[in-house]
Amino acid sequence: MFNRTKSKKGRRSPMATVSLIVVGLMTTGGAYALFSSTANADDSTTTVASSQSKVNEGQKLFASNCATCHGLDAQGTSEGPSLIGVGAASVDFQVGTGRMPMAAQGPQAEEKPAQFTDEQIDAMGAYVASLGPGPAVPSTSLTDGKGDAAEGAELFRINCAMCHNVAGAGGALTEGKYAPNLQTVSGKHIYEAMATGPQNMPVFNDLNLTPEQKADIITYLKYVQDNKSPGGFALGSLGPVAEGLFIWIFGLGAVVAMTVWLTAKTN
Repeated sequence: MFNRTKSKKGRRSPMATVSLIVVGLMTTGGAYALFSSTANADDSTTTVASSQSKVNEGQKLFASNCATCHGLDAQGTSEGPSLIGVGAASVDFQVGTGRMPMAAQGPQAEEKPAQFTDEQIDAMGAYVASLGPGPAVPSTSLTDGKGDAAEGAELFRINCAMCHNVAGAGGALTEGKYAPNLQTVSGKHIYEAMATGPQNMPVFNDLNLTPEQKADIITYLKYVQDNKSPGGFALGSLGPVAEGLFIWIFGLGAVVAMTVWLTAKTN
């Protein structure tokens, strides 16, 4: 009787085992959460510090190369517009295509070789983006030309062809301005031009053309770039006017020359 009672008292309760498991899980989970939060905090701190370093570098580049026209705080002067709110995409387009810094005042900035490295352009874009919200540099997935070319062709004809020509060959505008040729422009710069509306171009925000529609337009233009005219001379892809002039000048010229030659042979 005594031994049986003693054995019952020495037996561990099932709840004790459950309690030990719960305590162990809570201890392990708490340690993991603490470690993860510390690691994430370190990563976040590093990212913020890296971003701020890029902004600081961009500010220095801006002050030494752009502030003469746009002001030290990018608020604009009589020589150049304010850049607050234009976003990193505008900087990447203007500086990446060499249009800025502008060599001389004119009807519009000319495209020329870029004067800065990609890292410097990225830093200046980060600085301008820190001054106010604006369009960001697009992701590669929107500019790699893997959209719907047929849909892009229709969108381009409706929204862009009246200035740039249906084949993206460009065209003249008023007062010495022009719509540039798009047959050698990168997908990234085409997207940025649509998003920011440089110079004479209207802004196509995401309500006018969604990011996917912009990607389709880029796909169409890349198709045109990669597939040259299979029928012979494209004549600048300027359409029926150029083709008509070619027929009148060279076709009729050939007929007149042949007539004169035949007449001379007869005499």
